[in-house]
Amino acid sequence: MKKNITVCLFLIIITTLCGKSQNTAADTSWVKNNYQKLETYIVMRDGVRLFTSIYTPKDTSQTYPILMQRTPYSVRPYGSAAYRQRLGPNALLMREKYIFVYQDARGRYKSEGKFREMTPAIADKKSKQDVDESSDTYDTIEWLLKNTKNNGKVGQSGISFPGFYSTASLPNAHPALVAVSPQAPMSDEFIGDDCYHNGAFFLMDNFGFYSGFDGPKSENGESYKPFFNASYNDAYQYFLDFGPLKKANTEAYFSDPNSIWRQTVAHPVYDEFWQSRNIKNHLKNIKPAVLIVGGWFDAEDLYGALKTYSAIEKQSPGNNSRLVMGPWTHGGWASPSWTSFANYQFGADVNKYFQEEIETRFFNFYLKGKGIFSLPEVTVFETGSNQWKNYDIWPPKNSQPTAYYLDANSKLSIAKPTSAKSATTYESDPARPVPYTNVIRGSRNNEYMAEDQRFASRRPDVLTFQTDSLPEDLTLTGEIVANLMVSMTGSDADFIVKVIDVWPANSVLPAVQEGQRPVQMGGYQQMVRAEVLRGKFRNSFSKPEPFVKDKIEKVTVKLNETAHTFKKGHRIMVQVQSSWFPLVDRNPQKFMNIFEADEVDFQKSKITIYHDAKNSSHILLPVLK
Repeated sequence: MKKNITVCLFLIIITTLCGKSQNTAADTSWVKNNYQKLETYIVMRDGVRLFTSIYTPKDTSQTYPILMQRTPYSVRPYGSAAYRQRLGPNALLMREKYIFVYQDARGRYKSEGKFREMTPAIADKKSKQDVDESSDTYDTIEWLLKNTKNNGKVGQSGISFPGFYSTASLPNAHPALVAVSPQAPMSDEFIGDDCYHNGAFFLMDNFGFYSGFDGPKSENGESYKPFFNASYNDAYQYFLDFGPLKKANTEAYFSDPNSIWRQTVAHPVYDEFWQSRNIKNHLKNIKPAVLIVGGWFDAEDLYGALKTYSAIEKQSPGNNSRLVMGPWTHGGWASPSWTSFANYQFGADVNKYFQEEIETRFFNFYLKGKGIFSLPEVTVFETGSNQWKNYDIWPPKNSQPTAYYLDANSKLSIAKPTSAKSATTYESDPARPVPYTNVIRGSRNNEYMAEDQRFASRRPDVLTFQTDSLPEDLTLTGEIVANLMVSMTGSDADFIVKVIDVWPANSVLPAVQEGQRPVQMGGYQQMVRAEVLRGKFRNSFSKPEPFVKDKIEKVTVKLNETAHTFKKGHRIMVQVQSSWFPLVDRNPQKFMNIFEADEVDFQKSKITIYHDAKNSSHILLPVLK
């Protein structure tokens, strides 16, 4: 069956999690029996009205805190007699009973006003016309406090885009907003979230998502018509045949010149458009308790969770923020259970622990004054060893950046090369880009973040370097940074760097359920972390620079943090390549605006990675001592 990707996977996840029952089999009847629903418009300071659904417990013997979500994905179902199947971040909190509030964000669905992708925050508001997501949240809370029977305390949570709205509520927060949980929050769409990663355009996700998210709105505001319907079951072939992306800016595809897709591709450098949407710069003097949640296998906003926490820590001394990172995909912590992913078996239901011991306790403690909440500053699940670890700071103090050098004969070692001349060259061909996955499918293969990379290492345009078998366990905890010394025959190139856990020959994972077969893992090249940098941004994301033919230059690729143990007998592998298609668009390997490129602009390039005494390409791994 062909897959329709007019809606990106993270929208599917969010709407599913918001509309489906889980854990205690909560259903619409239970919600109706225990809550009453009110639909209303709340007027913002500039006169714009935002559509809001309010679910209040029918038991009026006590007052309740307010727990809200602001979303661009709709507060549906609409109609005072139509109820959601589940309320709140998890079913435990629903049965605890809160006043649950859902609001269509400004300009989305039934709310008035103009929608802006990641509304720029206004630090110094001079009039009632200076509005942003912080002011909309503030005004909503002010109305709710006056018009519901509440205990005077408000919380907010959300995943992905609603996670951004949660983050955006923090600057100049309403005094009643005391607990906020940004989960997989978007934070900076050019550097690491959703649209671009280090200047490289994430083609497949953006093309599918914006075709449906941003189309014409229905007259009643309850739905959007897609710009177009693109159905295919082989994304690699579809986008290869599609050709240069300038074709997408036509009547057949993104016809509206003011569409978000058009805005996104009109700003291919880190200009004011993107800089003004970087919410991290505004996370100062944060007063509410904050619980930031992210997943190590989140293909969309792994960066957002880690960097939101880091921004609060750096800019808001004395804050009350905590970071939780688990072995999840985008929003996976909200599903009924989570015991495995790809070929990882976690040995327990990590969601039961998170929902019961962390998320529910967090909101109950700060909003109801119930129980205790003594979670350490940082709680991370360490893959490889399958353990929850607690730290006082992130990265932990005993995490030491350790250089592992690329060397001749595909070696990776802590010994710096001594050769006067040593390099490896590969040819990158935009007509035959390296696929990001070995799976043929239309929608994104979410498991690519833990996928076996042998399909890539067998290609001549992918370089591999690996250590000898490890004599003992080695744990990485923190950020990974690759420093490559490179030259090329073209004037631009992408650099994708992967860190891989290579399993010993004859490794087998035992079956964990009756009827399940053991998993053969011998030689498996399990991706641990990977990231891309568009080479022209090697010195500045705002001022791209062409490469000079055959000139050796340093290229630094920052990979997101990790918490992973390479077991004794395993090997650490590093792969380097220059395409990751169609996750990332094709680089013509010519210095130019890629969204204006024609087919003739795409050219082969010979790329050389140096690993000698003078030009020592290496990767800094955060080794836990």
